[in-house]
Amino acid sequence: RGTGHCSQPRLSSPTAIPPQQDECRAIKIPELPCIRQRAASLPVRSTLPERKMTKLSTSFLSIALAVAKLALAATVGPVGDIVVANASVTLDGTTRPAVLSGGQFPGTTIIGNKGDRFQLNVVNNQFDSRMLQSTSIHWHGIFQKGTASYDGPAFITQCPIAHGNSFLYDFTVNQAGTFWYHSHLSTQYCDGLRGPMVVYDPQDPYLGRYDVDDETTVLTLADWYHTLAKQATGTPAPDSTLIQGLGRTPTTLTAPLGVLTVQHGLRYRIRLVNIACSPNYVFQIDGHTNLTVIEADGITTQPYTVDQITIFAGQRYSFILNADQAVGNYWIRANPSAGTKGFAGGINSAILRYAGATDADPTSTQDVSTNAFVEANMRPLDTPGAPLTPVSSGNPAKSFNFAISVTGGKFAMNGVSFVPPTTPVLLQILSGAEDAQSLLPTGSVFPLPKNSLIQVSIPGGGQHPFHLHGHAFDVVRTAGSSVYNYANPPRRDVVSVGNAGDNVTIRFVTDNDGPWFLHCHIDWHLEAGLAIVFAEDVPDWNTTISHSPAWNDLCPAYDALGASDL
Repeated sequence: RGTGHCSQPRLSSPTAIPPQQDECRAIKIPELPCIRQRAASLPVRSTLPERKMTKLSTSFLSIALAVAKLALAATVGPVGDIVVANASVTLDGTTRPAVLSGGQFPGTTIIGNKGDRFQLNVVNNQFDSRMLQSTSIHWHGIFQKGTASYDGPAFITQCPIAHGNSFLYDFTVNQAGTFWYHSHLSTQYCDGLRGPMVVYDPQDPYLGRYDVDDETTVLTLADWYHTLAKQATGTPAPDSTLIQGLGRTPTTLTAPLGVLTVQHGLRYRIRLVNIACSPNYVFQIDGHTNLTVIEADGITTQPYTVDQITIFAGQRYSFILNADQAVGNYWIRANPSAGTKGFAGGINSAILRYAGATDADPTSTQDVSTNAFVEANMRPLDTPGAPLTPVSSGNPAKSFNFAISVTGGKFAMNGVSFVPPTTPVLLQILSGAEDAQSLLPTGSVFPLPKNSLIQVSIPGGGQHPFHLHGHAFDVVRTAGSSVYNYANPPRRDVVSVGNAGDNVTIRFVTDNDGPWFLHCHIDWHLEAGLAIVFAEDVPDWNTTISHSPAWNDLCPAYDALGASDL
């Protein structure tokens, strides 16, 4: 995101083809213009205006999907259109229909700067009844302070956007870091509607430690399924791992892989994003055993150097990669917790390619990890400690213990399986409902007083990655540890509850009014009920939460749809 010489092409990514060409191989777009080396002396904002937003109208999108080798918009934001449409794609050697943002997978990268007002107009051009045709977008990790109506989870903060309609999400982001966006309607994002989002910080304390930080250094990990989400049952195993939208299966070993090209001697800020519906990944790069983590889930961390990172669904890390090895090709590895494991034939892999190396699969060997990432060892750079430590201030204002169970394919928290209401929680309260508890079954919604300390404990088992909307939290007890750290705990917005015997505990302060989802980010588990809602400071919602007239129109439009159009 600076100026300088051009040397690094974008990771290869696929272009969609129209559904009438299902029998054809999806077309891969040409490599986009090179990364610009960051000039350390320039603030980030100085280059943002150069990134012109490309508006994809309906007519342009239809042309783009039909024309071979058309380069799609690399980025959009902080103002622009997010066009959601159906198309067929070949991402791992097998062609299937999908739901795409900006005509590509992963979706167009959304960018902006800390303090920007984001105005993102989601245009719903879906038509394929084999998949859900309505949609609702969540901006994962964005707190939405004062704008809970734009948080995105269907039937919690809004009704879905009916196909043939659009809706403007309008919010200001006073955060910086690596985020992502995805459908928050049923399991729709498993069909493809997911992409990265980066908010740059002109005052980033680590600007002098890396040379390149660009949309091209955002590295997405995703699971991919050959069965459409509406047809899936239970928790299906992924058919492949996609790194920046490309991958292989054991039967498609000639399919193209993502390639990240680096220039020897430069330092790269890699923004690693797990946009999967299910698995966590063990991530490493052959020959590059000094990955210095500087951010987790939008929270700047103290530098923490590791050789391997386990990243759960919904989590993000920034790490500094030094391109200091011999010019050549090196495997990028992401071993999944579900689906086919290992790296035979290049599955679960991408390629780190130094400029000047041959265009070939690597022959590098996997390093034995001796310094793997441990969450308990991660420290936020800004370290006030957990709120209201027991030593100084007594017990938390409210404490919750949630036990996870599963019966007959339905997940439950403390015996209650979450079922979304037909009218969004936020709308019901703003329309005059007396209290949040009347909107959902007992045990699904919990009112929280304002400006209070909340502690949540979830016993381990299944390594469920839990995400809290509207907040980051302090992980005072991490998975794999029995120690409670109130002095300088990790801070993030997705945490794995670990294995049996763990008791992961988080703390946060209720300083953001709204109905905030706490749910497992294995999307199949959320669909099966593994969630609750925290209703924060309900009495003040009418005065503290803004919403637009268009927001009021979402439910009538959605309710008017026939069953085949949902």
